[in-house]
Amino acid sequence: MFWDCLILILYALSMIGVAIYTKNRSGSVNDFLLAGKKGLNGWMTAFAYGTTYFSAVIFIGYAGQFGRSFGLASVWIGIGNAIIGTLIAWLVLAKRTKNMTRRLGSKTMPDFFEKRYGSKNLKLVCAVIIFIFLIPYSASVYNGLSSLFEIVFGIPGWVVMIALAALTAVYLFFGGYFATALSDFIQGIIMIIGVVCMILCFMNHDNINWDISKIATDPNLAWVTFGAESKGLYGSTMSLISLILLTSLGVWALPQTIHKYYAIRDKKAIHQGVVVSTAFALIIGFVAYFTGALSHFFPETQGVADANVIPTMLNLAIPVGLTGVIAVLILSASMSTLSSVSLASASVIAVNLYKGKINEKADDKRVNIVMRVLCLAFVVISVVLAILNEKFGIAAIAYMMGISWGTLAGCFIGPYVLGVVWKRVTKPAVWTSIISSLVLTVALIFIFGFDKNGWHCTLGAALKSGVATSPMIGAICMLFSLAITVIVSLCTKRPDDAVLYEAFDKPIEDEIK
Repeated sequence: MFWDCLILILYALSMIGVAIYTKNRSGSVNDFLLAGKKGLNGWMTAFAYGTTYFSAVIFIGYAGQFGRSFGLASVWIGIGNAIIGTLIAWLVLAKRTKNMTRRLGSKTMPDFFEKRYGSKNLKLVCAVIIFIFLIPYSASVYNGLSSLFEIVFGIPGWVVMIALAALTAVYLFFGGYFATALSDFIQGIIMIIGVVCMILCFMNHDNINWDISKIATDPNLAWVTFGAESKGLYGSTMSLISLILLTSLGVWALPQTIHKYYAIRDKKAIHQGVVVSTAFALIIGFVAYFTGALSHFFPETQGVADANVIPTMLNLAIPVGLTGVIAVLILSASMSTLSSVSLASASVIAVNLYKGKINEKADDKRVNIVMRVLCLAFVVISVVLAILNEKFGIAAIAYMMGISWGTLAGCFIGPYVLGVVWKRVTKPAVWTSIISSLVLTVALIFIFGFDKNGWHCTLGAALKSGVATSPMIGAICMLFSLAITVIVSLCTKRPDDAVLYEAFDKPIEDEIK
């Protein structure tokens, strides 16, 4: 335990060191948000993207819950994350996003929507939606970590969450995006080392029950599920497809991942980023879900709550000394996600609501201060919600993430993705996507909840059952957003040529060809 604690302390000190080292690199809003005019190289951007993508929710919530539910088939989620959520996303969006945001001079996603579609109201609505729906995602990360530290180290969950929040707030407050990217690079290396150690320890555990015949007889352990329980709307096949779509396509429109394209340096950096981020996602995603599937071979995990499966396996299989390394692995994944989410949320309020509406004459220094304060406020709100969720069991870790990702991606994937590749997208189409996706999310929660639980059940029971279908709801809303954006755009007036010129054709000095 001494060596494990020492590793955690050294990690915390290194993050404080990052904050001190980068505190002079965030003097302006542009520095705080985009790491300065030059931007970041491909390696740092790729690691920032990957570590933002994968957090404690993946390792503790998704890997534990869905690795148990789908067995080896859950690995397809990690593969989808690497191919769809990383490789194809970078190829389609990175260069286009960088060029268009430079032409428009936008620093955040709401800022992009205002200038791309010519609507201040659209910017304000997007800013509020982003801030609200990133809070449950952030809270789910805190909850995932608390489960790990309670079981492995015996530390109360609320203590872990407060300590993590304080540490994240320190380097984010002082260093902004450059501090986040630098810490992400360090954390990414730790994650790769950690997952290799973790999988080797699990597969060599003395008590593991390698009954290979189970793979042939248990449909939950097959690489693709075809059993009787896989059929129907709520069957495992539909659930697996929904999870692949939600976690792979959803990142195409999340502000914290899109932000990474804003700050990338040049064409060379993009090429590096494509390769490095895809390799990173493949390693982390595959190992995370494969680890969850291994729970079927650990007799001690039978009857253990989903959120406690991975922590229980760690407690059983990881030797003294390596436990600290694995804890730092999951801590690293979580802190990088938390800092990116906090920065994305705070920036949209500071830049788009405070500067854009409340105090339009605010200078750069004042906006920078407001953004730092909002980062702290977001961290505090998220950790309070996480503590309440842990106390009252409001929602499972995985489903809190599902609601957040599904709602945000459902609102924005059509307007953003189609908006950077297709000139024909119109402002009415964007409003339709956002409003209808919000309504559809709420409606589907109750429709699926009553359908699963019986139409005569209580409202609370229907809500609980409906939230449990959040991955499927998110997938439906994303596909709906893409479809409705195309349909309404074709049925409404084409955008003005002047607006399209500003977004697509205006020459810029550092355009990436």
